[in-house]
Amino acid sequence: MEQKSSLKVKVQKLGTALSNMVMPNIGAFIAWGVLTALFIPTGWLPNAEFAKAVGPAITYLLPLLIGYTGGYVVHGQRGAVVGAIATFGAVAGSEVPMFIGAMAMGPLGGWAIKKFDQAFQEKIRPGFEMLVNNFSAGLIGFGLLLLAFKLVGPFVAIFTTAIGNGVQAIVDMKLLPLANILIEPAKILFLNNALNHGIFTPLGAEQVAKTGKSILFLLEANPGPGFGILLAYLVFGKGAAKSSSWGALIIHFLGGIHEIYFPYVMMKPALFLAVIGGGVTGTFFNQLLGSGLGGPASPGSIIAILSMVPKGGSYLAVLTGVFSAALVSFLIASIILKADKSVDDESALAEAQAATQAAKAESKGQTLSSQASAQFSSDDIQQIIFACDAGMGSSAMGASILRDKVKKAGLSIPVTNKAISNLTDVTNTLIVTQQELAPRAAQKTPRAVHVSVDNFLATPKYDEIVAQLAKKSSAELAKDFEQASAKEDVVDLNYIDEVVFAYGENKGSATMGQATLVEIFKNRGVGIPVSKVENHQLVAFNSKNILVVTNIANQSVVQQFAPQAQLLVVDSLVTTPEYDKMIDRMHK
Repeated sequence: MEQKSSLKVKVQKLGTALSNMVMPNIGAFIAWGVLTALFIPTGWLPNAEFAKAVGPAITYLLPLLIGYTGGYVVHGQRGAVVGAIATFGAVAGSEVPMFIGAMAMGPLGGWAIKKFDQAFQEKIRPGFEMLVNNFSAGLIGFGLLLLAFKLVGPFVAIFTTAIGNGVQAIVDMKLLPLANILIEPAKILFLNNALNHGIFTPLGAEQVAKTGKSILFLLEANPGPGFGILLAYLVFGKGAAKSSSWGALIIHFLGGIHEIYFPYVMMKPALFLAVIGGGVTGTFFNQLLGSGLGGPASPGSIIAILSMVPKGGSYLAVLTGVFSAALVSFLIASIILKADKSVDDESALAEAQAATQAAKAESKGQTLSSQASAQFSSDDIQQIIFACDAGMGSSAMGASILRDKVKKAGLSIPVTNKAISNLTDVTNTLIVTQQELAPRAAQKTPRAVHVSVDNFLATPKYDEIVAQLAKKSSAELAKDFEQASAKEDVVDLNYIDEVVFAYGENKGSATMGQATLVEIFKNRGVGIPVSKVENHQLVAFNSKNILVVTNIANQSVVQQFAPQAQLLVVDSLVTTPEYDKMIDRMHK
C-alpha cells in the first residue's frame, strides 16, 4: 500500500513539474491560438503578413518560454537563462515544435548551473563574482546547447513524431473517448493541470499548427461532467451538499474552476462512474462531430471554451460535447444519489473537502499537518503576512480580520497579504497560511514564524495569535476587544479644529486620503480644514483638538510624535467607511 502511495506521489510530482513549466505561459499559448485563428488562410481575418508570425511563435517563442520557466523553477534567474539557451539547441536541431525538448532541457539547464553554483559560489574571489557568474552561465549553456542540438533535438523529434502518430491513430480508430476512463479519475486526484497543461496543451498546439484545431484541448477542459454532478446534487442532494451545489455549479461552469466539484465526487465514490460516463460521452460527440479548439481553454469554463472555437469550427458541435457530457453525468449521478438511503451527515461535505485538500497537497508533494502553535510575542514579531498561492482573495480577507483584532488589542503590527512566491526570508515575521500550503511557505521563509489555519475566514487561531502577541489571556483579550469596540465612537468632529493625515514613506496614500476626506466634508457641509504632514512634523499638532488620520503600520510612529492628538487608525486612507461614520456621529 505504501509503495502504491509512493508511486502515486511520484506520478503527481512529475505531472506537477510538467504543468509548472506550461501553466505560467498559458497566456502565450492563448495569444498564439488567437493569432492562428485570426490570420491563417482559413482564419477569421486572413492576413498573409500577420500569419508569418504563426510558425516562429510555435517553433521558437513557446518552447523557449517553457525552457526558460523550467530553468527558473529549478534555480531562479540563472537557471532560467541557461535553460533557455539549452532549449534553443533542441529547437535549432529539429524541425518539429520542441515542447518535449523544452521540458527536458529547461530543468536540465537550471540543474546544471545550480550544481555549479553550489560547488564554486563560495570559492569565488572578491571582485570576480560577475565575471565568474556570467561566464559560467554562458559556457554551461553553450555546452548544453551543443548537446541538445546534436542529441536531444533529433531524438525528441523522433519521439514527438511517434507520439503524434500514436494520438492520431487513436483518433482514427475512434478510441479517443476511452481516454476519459483515465482522465476523469485522474482529474479528481489533482492530475488535471498535469494532464491538460503538461500533455494535452503541447500536443494540441502541434495539431493546431497542422490542422487549425485540436480535440485534445477538449479532453480535460470539458466542464460537462462536473456540471452534471453538481446539477444532480442540486436536484437530489441532501443537506450542505445540496445547498452549496448551486454556487459551486456557477463557479465551475462559468468560472472554470473544476476543483470545486471534486469534493462532491469524493464524498460518494460511486460518482466516479458518473464523471467517467460523462467524459466518455462528451469526447465521443466531440470526435463524431469534428469538434476542436484553436488553443487551450484555460480555465476550463464554457466562456473560455467558446472563445477558442476557430473559424470553420462548429459552436453547436462544441456545445453538444459539453451538454451531452453533462446530461449523462447528471443521469448517472441522479440514480446514485436517489438510491443512497443514508441519513444526511452535515459533516460529510466538510470531510470530503478536507480529503480533497489532502489530495491537492499530496499532488504538490506536500502533506497536511495541524501545525502546532508557534511560540512568539510582540517583541519577536514586526510584521504579519498572510500567504497563499495568488496573494489575494481569502488571504486578503483573512488579513483584514486579523488586522482588526490586532488593532483592537492596541498593537501596532502591520498585517498584509502576499503570494507565497513573493515572500522573502526575514526574521521577526509571522507567516499565516492555510494548512496545505504551510510546507511551501516554511521552505520559502525558514527564518520566519509560521502558523497554519484550516480556514482564513473562520478560525479561533486569530485570537490565539493576538493573545500571544499581546501577552494576555483570552479573558483579558476579550475585555480589550470590548473596550476597543466601545471606543470606536470617541472621535467627535464637534471638538476637532483640524484633520491631519500623517505619512512616512507613503505620501501618495496620504494625498489621496486627504482629497477623499476634503470631498466628503464638502458634500456633507463640514468646514473643518484637512491637511497632510510628515510624521516628524506632527509635534506641531500635538493637541486634543487635532485629529490625526493614519494607517495601522504608521500608528506607533504617530503616537510618539503626537500623543495628545485624537487618532483615527484605518485600514485604507482612501476607501475606509470611517469618514462617513465620523460625520454621522457629528450630526447626532
